[in-house]
Amino acid sequence: MLRVIAGSARKLLLKTPEGLDTRPTTDRIKETLFNMLQLDVPGAVCIDFFAGSGSIGIEALSRGAKKCYFADNGKEAYKCIVENVKHTHFEDKAVIFNQDSLRASMQISEPHVDIIFMDAPYGQGLEADLLSNLKNMKYVDPETLFVVEESLDFNNETLTDLGYTLEKEKKYKTNKHLFLKLSGE
Repeated sequence: MLRVIAGSARKLLLKTPEGLDTRPTTDRIKETLFNMLQLDVPGAVCIDFFAGSGSIGIEALSRGAKKCYFADNGKEAYKCIVENVKHTHFEDKAVIFNQDSLRASMQISEPHVDIIFMDAPYGQGLEADLLSNLKNMKYVDPETLFVVEESLDFNNETLTDLGYTLEKEKKYKTNKHLFLKLSGE
């Protein structure tokens, strides 16, 4: 079982989708990630693409994010996110899409999104497709921070070639987080 690490929903347990279609971010990695983002999250509008259980977006809401959009096209994942959002009492701050992230990205109407989380299935190029699309969205600007979870052997140039700058990289035992922003053109 996953749990919410800190904030208003601290210690609440979260469900994870059955099966092997998702790989939930471990509590330790989630804690490290949010320690790095602690000044960026309060008051932020976030998106959790390829959301799985929704634990990343829920952690952001628990730590003071104003709103979070969740997108996952898996039926089990969607049910899980809905249950977890309800269990943590964030229904009024969450918008949940049961569709692929590319389609969901086109339905978000915000003047600005502060943080976009992506944890796509490794090795399928889905994050590159989504990043290509996102740089044309009105809610994305040079201040938007992208946090992409990837395998350790992922070639970061794939994303920088799309017009993004790698601000920071944090490696763990089994994967890494890439912190990106739009390159100034």
